[in-house]
Amino acid sequence: MTRAEPFLFKLDPRSGVPVYRQLIDQVQAGIASGNLASGEQIPTVRQVAVDLAINPNTVLRAYRELEIRGVLDTLQGTGTFISDRKVTKDDAEHDRQLTQLVSEFVARAGAGGFTVKELLDRLRERLPEPEKRTK
Repeated sequence: MTRAEPFLFKLDPRSGVPVYRQLIDQVQAGIASGNLASGEQIPTVRQVAVDLAINPNTVLRAYRELEIRGVLDTLQGTGTFISDRKVTKDDAEHDRQLTQLVSEFVARAGAGGFTVKELLDRLRERLPEPEKRTK
């Protein structure tokens, strides 16, 4: 899949989240939202480092962790791509991880002064168009 615009990372220096973790989270969010598809190329380590004015080793750390998880594939001399491998989990593990993620998300949002309704509204904005209409 080729996109008209390249995938761009954005950093929030006030978030308290380490830069490499922000990069990992953005790739995973891009996949989850459908903005990044299997086989799609993401920017090179050097390009991300230059664009964000960060150390290339920080980008490399994020990309390596995503490779270990099976999310990215790097082909020497070609680039880094979203993997077509699917991470398989049994239903119980999937449900456990989702419940934990939602609990952490709601707790962090509550600590930031946000309501669950505000979270849901913002999440709905991220749904692809066909899914928005069915909600």
